[in-house]
Amino acid sequence: MKSPAKKDAMAVAADKLLVAALVAAIVFPCLPAQAQEQRGLAQWLAAPHRTERNVARDRFRHPIEVLTFFGVKDNSTVVEILPGSSGYYMEILAPYLKARGRYIAANRDEAVPPQYLADHQKLLARLKAEPALYEKVVVTKFNADKHAIAPPGSADFVLTFRNLHNWVERKEIDGALRAFHKALKPGGVLGVVDHRGRTDLTQEEQMKTGYVRQDFAIALIEKAGFKFAGASEVNANPKDTKDYPEGVWSLPPTYRLKDRDRAKYEEIGESDRFTLKFVKQ
Repeated sequence: MKSPAKKDAMAVAADKLLVAALVAAIVFPCLPAQAQEQRGLAQWLAAPHRTERNVARDRFRHPIEVLTFFGVKDNSTVVEILPGSSGYYMEILAPYLKARGRYIAANRDEAVPPQYLADHQKLLARLKAEPALYEKVVVTKFNADKHAIAPPGSADFVLTFRNLHNWVERKEIDGALRAFHKALKPGGVLGVVDHRGRTDLTQEEQMKTGYVRQDFAIALIEKAGFKFAGASEVNANPKDTKDYPEGVWSLPPTYRLKDRDRAKYEEIGESDRFTLKFVKQ
């Protein structure tokens, strides 16, 4: 006959095993699903339709890790804000979402300066030239909150890459965030990547450099009705000192200083960036 002490010890051990089993049942089924999403994205990362210029950016932008962090799946409705003429993320997302999801390119409207309108026309031409990849892409207009970027409450994700600094400087950020909030489903995700600013300077002091303080960005977006859900350091770059003559545009891929100190900026690489995830409340 077992003593009460031994019975208690056995009960505790059994409880621990039960808890461990329950945790495993919850956690481990998620891992294959995440790995499957990564594999699905990776096949398009390596696809031959991607431009050489965009492929060269992969080592700085980590698209698979970013999209996995945000939680994008192949049946998601994803709105990308201003994919631009290069279509960096469009090259990956549009074919990935084609069969089961939807990719919406919220691009320029007619009110933008001529050079940006030319970029928009390039994007449209590319969609038309490669229908096997892009025939299901939906193009909408974006200009703060002047247009519906998607039907209200229809998007699982709204994603924006390196645009926040422009909207803040132009005082268009409040309208842009309203448009994003309106397009997202309840619980939908807003994913934001941008050039991370210095903490020893105010946002106003570094506005013209293209950098945005991370704490400033979080407070601004939370004020618009989003809940901060986490940050990833996948796009961090400690080499970026954020003190260049032409701001962030001194760095690749812009190289605004042309051949002046080009090797130096090439060694630094693209900017230090925050990668932030928010949920519509």
